[in-house]
Amino acid sequence: MFCVRILTTRNTRCTNTPLSFIRTNRISITPRHRTMSIQQPAWSVPVRKTEVPVLKVYNSLTRSKVDFVPNDGNHVKWYNCGPTVYDASHMGHARNYVTQDILRRIMTDYFGYDVHFVMNITDIDDKIILRARQNHLVEAFRSKQTALTPELLDIVTGAWTDYVQSKVSKGLSDADKPQPGGEREAWSKLVPRFQSSDKTWKQDCVKRDEKFDMHFTAANRTFAAILTGETQLKAGNTGPEAAQSLVDEAKDVLAPALDKKDGSSVSDHSIFRSTAAYWEGEFFKDMGRLRVRDPDTLTRVTEYVPEIVSFVEGIVKNGYGYEVEGSVYFDTRAFDKADRHDYAKLEPWSKGNWELLEEGEGALSVTTGRRSPADFALWKASKPGEPSWPSPWGPGRPGWHIECSVMASAVLGDNMDIHSGGVDLAFPHHDNEMAQSEAYHECPAWVNYFLHTGHLHIEGLKMSKSLKNFITIDEILQKYSARQLRLAFLTQLWNSRSDFSDSLMTGEVRNIEATFNNFFTIVKALISQARAEGPSLDGRHRYGEAERELTDRLHQSQAAFRAALCDSFNTPEALNVLKELVSRANVYMNSRGANLDVSVLERITRWVGNMLRMFGLGEGESSEIGWGQELSEGESKVNREEVLMPYLRTLSSFRDGVRKLAIAKGDGALKDILTLSDRLRDVDLVPLGVALDDQEDGKALVKLVPPTELIKARDEKRAQAEAKAAKKAAAVEAERQKRIAKLEKGRVPPQAMFKPPNVPEDRYGSWDENGLPLTEKEGNELSKSAAKKVQKQWSDQKKLHEEFLAWQKEQQ
Repeated sequence: MFCVRILTTRNTRCTNTPLSFIRTNRISITPRHRTMSIQQPAWSVPVRKTEVPVLKVYNSLTRSKVDFVPNDGNHVKWYNCGPTVYDASHMGHARNYVTQDILRRIMTDYFGYDVHFVMNITDIDDKIILRARQNHLVEAFRSKQTALTPELLDIVTGAWTDYVQSKVSKGLSDADKPQPGGEREAWSKLVPRFQSSDKTWKQDCVKRDEKFDMHFTAANRTFAAILTGETQLKAGNTGPEAAQSLVDEAKDVLAPALDKKDGSSVSDHSIFRSTAAYWEGEFFKDMGRLRVRDPDTLTRVTEYVPEIVSFVEGIVKNGYGYEVEGSVYFDTRAFDKADRHDYAKLEPWSKGNWELLEEGEGALSVTTGRRSPADFALWKASKPGEPSWPSPWGPGRPGWHIECSVMASAVLGDNMDIHSGGVDLAFPHHDNEMAQSEAYHECPAWVNYFLHTGHLHIEGLKMSKSLKNFITIDEILQKYSARQLRLAFLTQLWNSRSDFSDSLMTGEVRNIEATFNNFFTIVKALISQARAEGPSLDGRHRYGEAERELTDRLHQSQAAFRAALCDSFNTPEALNVLKELVSRANVYMNSRGANLDVSVLERITRWVGNMLRMFGLGEGESSEIGWGQELSEGESKVNREEVLMPYLRTLSSFRDGVRKLAIAKGDGALKDILTLSDRLRDVDLVPLGVALDDQEDGKALVKLVPPTELIKARDEKRAQAEAKAAKKAAAVEAERQKRIAKLEKGRVPPQAMFKPPNVPEDRYGSWDENGLPLTEKEGNELSKSAAKKVQKQWSDQKKLHEEFLAWQKEQQ
């Protein structure tokens, strides 16, 4: 019997109190005379044994790693400089945008930040204007050429002469520069030097002008076309094909000449817009092939021109801009002197680098009238042949730097957490962006963190068309996969120089890919096999010391992985952590055999696959083990494992039974069953992407592998076998020829070997009945040593001759 004591200040009484009331009120239950208080003991906050690493990023504004602290909780405002769309995307774009995509994925998919990722498209710019205008003029000129004429040759020759003097001569020494009117004569001397194996001359030219190789090649191609055209003109081959062929070969040289002559006549906006739209489309196709995520918000300069005009007006109003003949310039000195403002925060030492400043202004800019050479254009007065928009200062177009300031401000406001782009844009572009934005908003800091990706070098040299190491994204994707390219960038720090080479791709990158592929393939097969067989129910668990150690290693790897990414996105170290964990798991599998715990392996494999997918290295459902397979174009995303495995396992069981039967019987006739079994494994299942690995217990491990990999491995194995067989056959044939050569020596009977014509006429004088020489020609008997020597030779030849006769009989 229990008595409930209600604890009050006045008395204690027994009652039939409900249990719920007892729990919610401090009531003690007393068995007879003993009281037991129902009250939870005190709890204290656990003491953290290990501190969680804090995300640090390398900030170009401090040139150091600093804590990342977003302005607004978990929300991150991020602006990324987009491309100027006037040509095909190249490996430099891949380096920048794939790397930024990796950082973005880490921030969103790993650290869980709510990122608003904004990127611009520069669809009006000096480069776009020139490219669009020149392409338009060349096409129009080509369409008018209906015959090869002396006039057409004169136009092309004149363009070539100007190109040699204005472009090629930049890289030539004073001694090599052609004199006006002497270009043809000089060219015949320059070409052999350009094509010579002596690289010193060309290297000196490239030092003077890094585009020398490109300019010389274009001029030489045009010169060859001129010579061909002159020959065709003399021969009477003057049809439209000959004329248009000349224009096509000379287009690189013709373009600047036609632009100089007629460029001012081109003003149709659609010509410039269509060029930009086409290359924008190609850019995003390439980004899709590289698995780069689309920006959350995409902005185009031509869509923000009214906002740009208002922004420039605001800068002028605040005292940091001034107008000169329809153009508006940013006053860098006025800004630098103002309180709370500093010009060139990223590279203050580059303020006086006029070469970089002029390059940033563009090829079509007029820079006269500026108060300081460091001042840059906010708004450019449009000249004939350039697109224009209305403004308070007259028809014009945006400067290059202003576009990002306006579009980023329009979407993200007067401050952003992250601004990213290539390191080559740091000065003057990004420094000018910040200056004009802080001038407009009158704020001390427009950007909190600047993330700059490093330069790309190919085979040790910075990528350049003039150096002939310029590679488009389309070209590189024909050679390597998007996954392999991304792996190449992951193996190097995002903000350091990236060295790209064939040896990197065929060595380290393919080894990394193969390591993970093999691991995923084997573990998936083991998991599938374990699920098919069901639990063992043998009364023994399989979670022993080895499993505890491997699980501890997983936890250590997860901590090390986070630490690597917190260390300014150290992806090379993060990849190493994953590789080392896979290596430990492989050791575990090899050591445990059939006694391994598949659940431990599955947990490791899922985490490794998720981290690789987080980097953008594979696609697939989140529940899928591994990083997902890259699908060929048009290939459906059917789960092959789920669909095929039941059938394959049945087929494998059949094969297992046949093999066991054939091995157990040991009858020679049953070898055919083994042969058939091996054919099933090595031939029939290969095109289906099925690999069967024989195990010690007689059961095959069923693996699904891309058919191309199996076919390649089979073909390589077959090629090795054929090469081995060919080598063996060659050795047999060599031995046969050697034997034939030896037998041929025995063709002469020993009785005739010391008689002419087998020896000179004057060698011996007489012989015995066996043909052994008795005397020399002069009649002197052979010395004992000579007689002994010929006797041995005769005996050897007798043996060879007998072998020859026997072989000859065999051939009959």
